[in-house]
Amino acid sequence: MAKLGPDQISALRTETPNARARDFAASLGITEADLVAAFVGTTATVVTADPDRLLPWIGRLGEVMALTRNESCVHERVGTYLDYRSGAHGAMVLGPEIDLRVFAKHWVHAFAVEEASPDGPKRSLQVFDAAGDAVHKVHLKPQSNHALWPDLLANMRLEGQPQTLTLSPRRPVDPARANRDSTPALRAAWDRMTDTHQFIGLAKDHGMNRLGAYRVAGAPYVQRLEPEAVTLTLTQVANAAIPVMIFVGNAGCIQIHGGPVDRIVPMGPWINVMDPRFNLHLRADRIAEVYAVWKPTRTGDVFSVEAFAADGELILQIFGYRKDIPVAPWNAVVRALPRLQEVSA
Repeated sequence: MAKLGPDQISALRTETPNARARDFAASLGITEADLVAAFVGTTATVVTADPDRLLPWIGRLGEVMALTRNESCVHERVGTYLDYRSGAHGAMVLGPEIDLRVFAKHWVHAFAVEEASPDGPKRSLQVFDAAGDAVHKVHLKPQSNHALWPDLLANMRLEGQPQTLTLSPRRPVDPARANRDSTPALRAAWDRMTDTHQFIGLAKDHGMNRLGAYRVAGAPYVQRLEPEAVTLTLTQVANAAIPVMIFVGNAGCIQIHGGPVDRIVPMGPWINVMDPRFNLHLRADRIAEVYAVWKPTRTGDVFSVEAFAADGELILQIFGYRKDIPVAPWNAVVRALPRLQEVSA
């Protein structure tokens, strides 16, 4: 079947304007980036995807809503993009509310989108990877600096404004890679960790990735939990007002919420956090494996709850909030979660 052209896409979209963009694109057999590109020249403008150029401008927009997702979870946070720090291996936004880790090589296509609505123009910036999948989105709020929008377009707009994109095949999720022969060495190196950020390199040194290492490390490093442990974690920290850090990401962006969660709303397969400045939408039915993970650091033990999909994709991670907050209540929540089985070599 030939890929639909921009005119066909826009005509079909006009017939179903209220369908979610991601779902509508999938129903047509196209990517979400293809869908947005079809409207270049009307509601969409091609802009630079370079985070070193784009993110400082977003900071000038004031308070906005940041959105990062993967196949199973959507993370939405209201705040301002502050303290942007460029980096060769990864950039960061380190504001008190918008907290991001940005991997620029996956920021390939970007658009500024402006759509009419009864409440006035809906404006957003949308970034996609080489395969056309969404990496990060920024939605302006009524209180955002809308007066800056024309200047942003003038400075970020690219000379070429194509309605069709050249996309690469979607890269499959990296499946679990374990090396049981290296398990004793993995555990010994694990004991020597002084920072949680050392873990990925440590696992790689022993021929493993995150999920593979979790499957073979065994207690006390890792314990497998019942799938409902994620919902139970969110419910318990909300009831006890325990602040947490919730990480959700994809290859191009990781978005972090730091603070309390309050209103937990189950809805069908979805588990939702519906707080005024933070929303989380988690497909609980896509959770295949959940682990309680312990890592030693120079400032004390760190416990996390981490969920994976059936294909091995990391869905989300929940940590205790460690900024001048006692972590004992969080650690107690993790220790009490229902174990599925002990993970052993």
